[in-house]
Amino acid sequence: MNNSSGKGLAAFMADCSRWAFTGSTSYKIFLLVLVAIIGTGLWTYSHQFRDGLIVTGMSDIVSWGLYISNFTFFVGVAAAAVMLILPAYVFKDADFHEVVIIGEGVAVGALVMCLLFITVDMGGPLRLWHIIPGLGLFNWPSSILTWDVLVLNGYLALNVLVPLYILYCHYNNRKPVGWRYRPFIFLSIFWAVSIHMVTAFLYEGLPARPFWNNPLLGPRFLASAFAAGPAVIMMVIIIIKENTTFAIDPIIFKKLKRIIIVSAVINLLMLFSEIFKEFYTFTHHSLSAQYLFFGLDGRNALVPWIWTAISLNICGTLLFAFGPQTYKPRYLMAAAIALFTGIWIEKGFGLIVPGFIPSPLGEVVDYSASGIEILITLGIMATGILIVTLLLKPALQILTRFKEFNKGKAIEYP
Repeated sequence: MNNSSGKGLAAFMADCSRWAFTGSTSYKIFLLVLVAIIGTGLWTYSHQFRDGLIVTGMSDIVSWGLYISNFTFFVGVAAAAVMLILPAYVFKDADFHEVVIIGEGVAVGALVMCLLFITVDMGGPLRLWHIIPGLGLFNWPSSILTWDVLVLNGYLALNVLVPLYILYCHYNNRKPVGWRYRPFIFLSIFWAVSIHMVTAFLYEGLPARPFWNNPLLGPRFLASAFAAGPAVIMMVIIIIKENTTFAIDPIIFKKLKRIIIVSAVINLLMLFSEIFKEFYTFTHHSLSAQYLFFGLDGRNALVPWIWTAISLNICGTLLFAFGPQTYKPRYLMAAAIALFTGIWIEKGFGLIVPGFIPSPLGEVVDYSASGIEILITLGIMATGILIVTLLLKPALQILTRFKEFNKGKAIEYP
C-alpha cells in the first residue's frame, strides 16, 4: 500500500480481488470445493427451473418448505451483525472494533442467501418482477413479503457500502471521516431489527395459520437471532484465529459469550412459554403444535427433529454458560455448533412446516425435502460461505496492514 498518497477505487478493487484468491493450497482447494457445490446446486436448479416446483417435497398443503425455512433462519443471522455494530460504532468498544468487519461480512453472505432462497422458492428469477413496487402484481404497500424484500435489499446495501468505505480508507492508511458513515451506522441498527420483525409480521399476519398468530413471534425471532447469529460469527472468528495471522484478542470471545448466553436463555424462556400456552389450554388451534411435538393422526415426521433441536438448544446454552473462562477453540466451536444447529432446526422446520398442518380442511400431510431441494439449498449455502470468504480475506489483510502502519495500535473509528 502507498503510505504517502491515496490510491483510487480501481486499484483498491484490483488489490482486493487479488488478495481474495491468493492463499495456500488448502485455501484454494476450499474455494474449489465451494465452487463445485455451487455448480451442483445450479445443475440441480436447472431441473427445478425446467419442471417447476413439482420436483420439490412441497405440495398444495405444505407450500413452504426447506427454502423458506432457511430464509427465515438466515435473516436472523444477518440481523445479528447489529450485536457487533452497536458496541463497536456506538459504544466505542475497542475490542469489537477489531472484528466488527467480520460480523458485517457474515451479514452480507447471509443476506445473499436469503434473497436466493426467495428466488428459488418463487419458482424462478423471471418471477421476481412481481415483487418490484410499481411494476409487480403484489398489492404494495400492503404486501408484507414485498416489504420484506425491500428491507433485505436495503440492509444488504448498508452492510456493503459502510464497510467498503471504511476498508477503502484503511487501504489508503487514513481514518474514515465520521460524518460520512456514522448516520448509516445508526440507520443500519434500526434496519437490522426491522428486517427480522418484518419477517415475523409476514407469518403473524396470516389469519388462517393459528400456529403463527403469536405476539411473541417477533421478539422471539430477535432473541433466537441474537443467539444463533453471534454463534455463527464466533465460529468464523475461531476459524480466522486458528488459521490466519490476524490478531484477535481472546476477550472478544468472552464478550460474545455473554451476548449469546443472555439471548439463548430468553429464547428458551419464550419457547417454553409457547409450549405451555399450546398444551395447558388445548384447543383445535393447538393441533399444529400437537403435530410438531407429538405427532398427529399417525404423522410424526418432525417429532424427532424438534426434540433434537430443543436438546441442542439447551445443551449449547449450558455449554456457553458453564464453560471455561479461558479461550478453548474446540469447546467454543462445539457449543456454537450445538446452539446454531438447534436454532436452525427449531426456527426452520419447527416453525414453517407445522403452520400448514393441519390444513384449513383438516388434512394432515407430512413434508420431507426432496433431493433436489437439499442440493439447491447446499448450493445456496456454499454461495454464502464463498461470498463471506472472498470478502473477509482481503478485509483482514487491509486491517492487518493498517494496524502495522499505525504501529500495532487498536483500530478506532471516529
